[in-house]
Order: sequence, then structure tokens, then C-alpha cells
Amino acid sequence: MRTPGNDHELAVGFLLSEGLVRAPGEIWDVAHCESDPENGRNVVEVRLAPEVAVDVERLRRNVYTSSSCGICGRAALERVEIATGRRPVAGRRLAAERLPEMAEALGGVQAVFDRTGGLHAAVLFDTRGSLLFGREDVGRHNALDKLLGRLLLDGDLPADERWVLVSGRASFELVQKAVLGGIACLAAVGAPSSLAIDLAAEHGMTLVGFLREGRFNVYCGAERLDGLEEAPA
Repeated sequence: MRTPGNDHELAVGFLLSEGLVRAPGEIWDVAHCESDPENGRNVVEVRLAPEVAVDVERLRRNVYTSSSCGICGRAALERVEIATGRRPVAGRRLAAERLPEMAEALGGVQAVFDRTGGLHAAVLFDTRGSLLFGREDVGRHNALDKLLGRLLLDGDLPADERWVLVSGRASFELVQKAVLGGIACLAAVGAPSSLAIDLAAEHGMTLVGFLREGRFNVYCGAERLDGLEEAPA
């Protein structure tokens, strides 16, 4: 299921977040299926470079995001480690006071949510807290895949000096997608799961949760934020 729009980005972002592609040069072409006039707008064909090996059986059996309730256990963490192998670079720091402003800006890119109240969003910011672009979808995984797909097609990954803000919880799957997409900093308006925190910490990410009403929690990667106050003992 997905909300129509940005379908090419969704397909490419999904392949990226499943560890099947890592660079724009691995993708030769992305197009809707013209051979199926009835359902072609709901089918996207992605043609990969010949050197890209795809284990279709592994994908069918072990899609990372197959469970909306989360994936548990050390094996899941190890699979992400195998697929990525790269830790984000600690680049330019974001002023912590910008985070609440980013949360306020989230509503400005949720045009369909404003009309329906039924979509999630993933939004990209730079280290000044300036909004770059966002994507919406009925599924929060899809919204992030669309954003990652756009970045990959534009050759803008890894994104060590970018922040992604998501409208829902920071689940394991969303952190996993951020790790595989080369996103260093992820913030969410909702809560993170314990496994999401573990994964973000193991991969050197910055993870922020409960970003709303002018407040937020930093779970790991505080070194990428300036102006944080020490919590009372």
C-alpha cells in the first residue's frame, strides 16, 4: 500500500533501504510499466546495472520492514551491520534550539495531511535547521523511502550533514532505513523503541524523540547538537 505520487522515489528508496542498491550508478532506469495499460501506474520497473547482484529469494523471505510491530533480536542488528558497514561522519553541528522550529515546519509540508489527517511525513533539513524538502505517504516507512529515493537519485547520499524528521514513532525499521541510507541524524515527534535506540547508538547516529511542544529527548549522538543543557541529577 502506498499513497500515489513520487512512485519512482519510493521504489528506489525501498531498494536502498533493503540493502540492494547503494549508489545512483547501480540504477539504469526507473519507469512505470507501460506494457500494462490497466495497472501500469501502480507498477514501477527498476532496471539495475549488470554488475548488481540481487538475491530475490532472500528479499522474499527476509524483507526488513515486513513487520509493522518491529523486528527483534541481535540477528536483526547484525543484518543491518552486514548491509551497511559505514558509520556516519560527525560533521557540522545543529543548534539544539532549532529542533522545535523544525517540528513546527513539519506541518508546512503536510498538505495532504492537512486535508485528510491520515498521512505520515518524512522531512529533510540542513544543519541550520532550514527545510529542504519532504515527502508524505499513508505509510511512514514509505514516506522515508520516498525521501531516501530522491536523495539517491540526486547523488546526495550519504547525508552526514542532514537531519530527517519523521511524523510518527522512531521504530527500528525507520532507524534501519536511515542507517542504510547514510542519514546521520533522525528525529521523531513520537517515541523511539529500545531496539531503535540500540541500532542508532551502534551505528554512530544521532536519535531524537518526543520532538514536540518545544521539547525533545536526545537518546544518542548528542555530539551533533550545540547548546544542550545538562539534565539535573
